[in-house]
Amino acid sequence: MSGPTSAPAEWFRDWFGRAYLELYPHRDEDEAARAVALYRERAGLAAGARVLDLACGAGRHLQRLRAAGLRAVGIDLSAPLLDAARTRPGVDGSLVRADMRGLPFAAGAFDGLVNFFTSFGYFLTPEEDVEVLREIRRVLRPGAPFLMDYLHAAWVIDRLDPESVGEINGTPVRQTRWVEGDQVFKRIEIGGTADREPEVYHERVRLYSPEALQRLLREQGLEATNTFGGYDGAPFQSDSARLLLLGRTL
Repeated sequence: MSGPTSAPAEWFRDWFGRAYLELYPHRDEDEAARAVALYRERAGLAAGARVLDLACGAGRHLQRLRAAGLRAVGIDLSAPLLDAARTRPGVDGSLVRADMRGLPFAAGAFDGLVNFFTSFGYFLTPEEDVEVLREIRRVLRPGAPFLMDYLHAAWVIDRLDPESVGEINGTPVRQTRWVEGDQVFKRIEIGGTADREPEVYHERVRLYSPEALQRLLREQGLEATNTFGGYDGAPFQSDSARLLLLGRTL
């Protein structure tokens, strides 16, 4: 099996583009609505509060945050995903292209923050993950509510599907998955014939246990006070597929 050196250090610069949008053209809109509703209900923010949607992607959560009366701003590094987000009503003009390791906002600029759909742990080193958390804390005012929507590492390891085959508009797609060290990897091969190599993309996410992630957050001034196992607000359990951490800045 391919090792971590086969995945580019910043794989996300290539993957979150045209091929990604074609492979996942219709993300679950109802799921996004439930995720935003959970944050709104638990965060206690009034209309007009300034919220940062960190790694907003194609804007499905950002659109709902803004529709709820929050002054939400979305940031993402992917120009193609931001272009897709701009097609959503009420979103254009609230988007910023930036790297989450260095946010282009003043200290204390936001009243709240959301980070949905496992958009954390992408970087080559744990120190870079800490940089992200440090930036999150910096741009939030004291006591600001945040919600981090992350995977449940043990669930992912136990149920990892080593290989799956599908297609994009008739073009075959092969995905292989494996865990090595503290990271889970995915290799995506699109197309390819006897005469032509496939397009190859990668994903890599660092696997933090719930305890390790909460400790990491706390060390950066982000106190997780509630853990959920789903967007319906169900308590986090050993068989939960996701780990949602809701808390406030210290």
